[in-house]
Amino acid sequence: MNITGRVTADAQVRNVSNSKTVVNFSVAINDSYKNKAGERIEQTTYFDCAYWLSPKVAQILTKGTVVELTGKVSARAWTGSDGQTHAGLNFNIAQIKLHGGGKKVDAVQAPTVNNNDDTKDDLPF
Repeated sequence: MNITGRVTADAQVRNVSNSKTVVNFSVAINDSYKNKAGERIEQTTYFDCAYWLSPKVAQILTKGTVVELTGKVSARAWTGSDGQTHAGLNFNIAQIKLHGGGKKVDAVQAPTVNNNDDTKDDLPF
């Protein structure tokens, strides 16, 4: 399944058994439609996401970032401590594409190239 939405909070990296790490984050998808009375209805769906391939991706999965995700969706249900029944959607991600938004992340700095001032630039400007 493919979804596109906004990350709702900065991603968290968690260590699990067998020396594996998982990146957990949530994505919100907004949708709207008109009901029979012609009123616009806004609807938001939340997905709890898990990415197992690289913990480094957590650095770029910041609140507000628009992402396109590919993976498998599963539903879950539970009863809270208050006795209320709850439901949610889990999304195990295989691929992430960034579409911008969110906070700016400090880029990993590339090694500085040693420019030699004696080298003449062959461009006319």
